[in-house]
Amino acid sequence: MIRRRVAILISGRGSNMVSLIEAASAADFPAQIALVLSNRPDAAGLKRARQAGIATAVVDHKAHPTREDFERAVDAELASHHIAFICLAGFMRVLTDGFVERWTGRMINIHPSLLPLYRGTQTHRRALEDGVLVHGCTVHFVVPELDAGPIIAQAAVPVVPGDTAESLAARVIVQEHLLYPKALRMICDGTARLDGGRVVFSRGWDASGALHSPS
Repeated sequence: MIRRRVAILISGRGSNMVSLIEAASAADFPAQIALVLSNRPDAAGLKRARQAGIATAVVDHKAHPTREDFERAVDAELASHHIAFICLAGFMRVLTDGFVERWTGRMINIHPSLLPLYRGTQTHRRALEDGVLVHGCTVHFVVPELDAGPIIAQAAVPVVPGDTAESLAARVIVQEHLLYPKALRMICDGTARLDGGRVVFSRGWDASGALHSPS
């Protein structure tokens, strides 16, 4: 089995990073977390990655005069670790179109909504304001347009009476930690691939299940 070398880009504590590292510790997982890179030297996730025996790197965006200079330094780190795929996990920098296009089909992100609903920030608050009864998270390929890339996988949770943005976020992040490793496995073992701007799957799945809210 070929294990793809993956870099995780973070800016903070890296809770989704931890779920990816734990999943990749399994012998049958088709990806190796080879690098955790942050744009912030004080990112808590760096320490957690080192504790797991993962190589880390810091490319401080404040030390670079332009986004292009910053991204050249990031690309250099990725190249030095022979990275094949990138997972964004709370990476709080807007990437240029040029960087995104260089990594087309090889960079994925997790977003806390059922895209294409609620692109951008404050997704849980906006979902509650709209009165939706189902919310969730999405893993997608990264494209230049924000949160608009082809969808790889989604997970849904019910919205219940009395929910706050915080309580809803707490349920969604549980699903994020389950969904992101699943999606990474799918793109690294060839189950899901990007083809002509859409995700193509090499196998089918059970289409009989459904989430009812209220149940």
